Amino acid sequence: MRERADQTVVAAEPTSKLLEALLDEAASVFVKKLSTNDRGWSWEARITNQAGPYVPPKERDSGFFPPLSAKIREEGEAEIREVFFFTEWPQVRPERRKTRLVHYTSKGPETHLTRVPKEAFASLAPASFLVMGRIEPADGEPFYRCLTIDSISDDVDILSERLSIDPAFFFSEIIQPAQRDAAIQERQLTFLELVLKAFRDGELVSFAAAHAVLPDPAVLAMMARESFLGKHGIPDLNPFKLDRPGDAVREISRGIEWALFKNFQLKARSLELVNLIVGDDPTSASVEKVITSLVSQYQRIDAILLSASQQRKSRAGSSFESHIEQLLIDGRVPFKKQVVLTALKRPDFILPSLTLFRNKERAKEDVLILSAKTTLRERWKQVQSEMINCDLFLATVDENVAGNAIEEMASMGITLVVPESLKSSKITEYEDHANVIDFKTFFEHEVRTRRMSKWQATVG
Repeated sequence: MRERADQTVVAAEPTSKLLEALLDEAASVFVKKLSTNDRGWSWEARITNQAGPYVPPKERDSGFFPPLSAKIREEGEAEIREVFFFTEWPQVRPERRKTRLVHYTSKGPETHLTRVPKEAFASLAPASFLVMGRIEPADGEPFYRCLTIDSISDDVDILSERLSIDPAFFFSEIIQPAQRDAAIQERQLTFLELVLKAFRDGELVSFAAAHAVLPDPAVLAMMARESFLGKHGIPDLNPFKLDRPGDAVREISRGIEWALFKNFQLKARSLELVNLIVGDDPTSASVEKVITSLVSQYQRIDAILLSASQQRKSRAGSSFESHIEQLLIDGRVPFKKQVVLTALKRPDFILPSLTLFRNKERAKEDVLILSAKTTLRERWKQVQSEMINCDLFLATVDENVAGNAIEEMASMGITLVVPESLKSSKITEYEDHANVIDFKTFFEHEVRTRRMSKWQATVG
């Protein structure tokens, strides 16, 4: 188990407020999803020569950072290229500091960002972000305002929404926030024009009714799968034919379906707010009415926004489970879904059947439990009670699981099943743990090789 520096980040303002201000002020930002090495250098117990996060060559040479120049060295020594500039880290320290961007040419293409505060990185969960905004004051030299965004915080949602960062974002990028904002507004423009026309024509109520109900989760999941199948030109989600079935589920659930859901929810919830704040009568609309509604209806507005947030979170879990079920169906893997065993035990999937599960003469390996959780946090401990003389597999698309939690799961006999790209990624902490397998290994080894022939004979 790794020991991390016990350093608490204390910001003068909430990170959410600092992030919004940075994205509003900076013309361009450098965003990087941090690898284990990008965080690990700050852990007290870790021995490393790295003294800060890496900056890839593409972003280093993009013009966002000042150009590097060769450091004067003895003849025959490998070239070191470097540049110094001022940075602010408002989450941890109020003063500006001089930071160094250095490229040791003898060590390959990566460049180190050094002279940065350890406490900004020490307690971050896997797949957290570094955000650096280039600030160009009218009366001074440019400097960089820097924030670290913990992947288990709600601030990630702000970053993702403002910069249109999807869950598949794995590396780094230079982004212009204003351009991303404009692109989002452009996508919404057609719908906005339709809303305004309906309002002016006195037809807002009927228009809102047509967009008020989101598709049933099962319908939305089917729409996402059909989009994926059409994009890749394949007939189904048979996990034995897909090269990377876990990545397929991740793309469908966290990418395609999430985008569909956000579009439907935007229309439904925005119309609900328009009707509440402005009303449906264009002849009575006024600035005074809007202001009055914002104050007098604040509690209802807050309830609508809270409901929208809860709806997003609950959708993610049911979506992930739905797509795993489709893998099982298309692969013709026998299973029973969400059987109530006791008041507190209702596993997502029993493979191959409840009958065999309850057979007291069966061997342990004859049956397995497959549970599905989009994100784990502490909720993974709930599934241990489902392990009744059988192997327990916990499927997730969570990037943020720390190594010590994975080790604790191993001690309880829980095997994690993750998308193929997450298993091999340097951003997650999955790679070196034997109790973490990818979806392809689960289906090929745990299902087909170890159990499928017996299941087909038993169930068939």
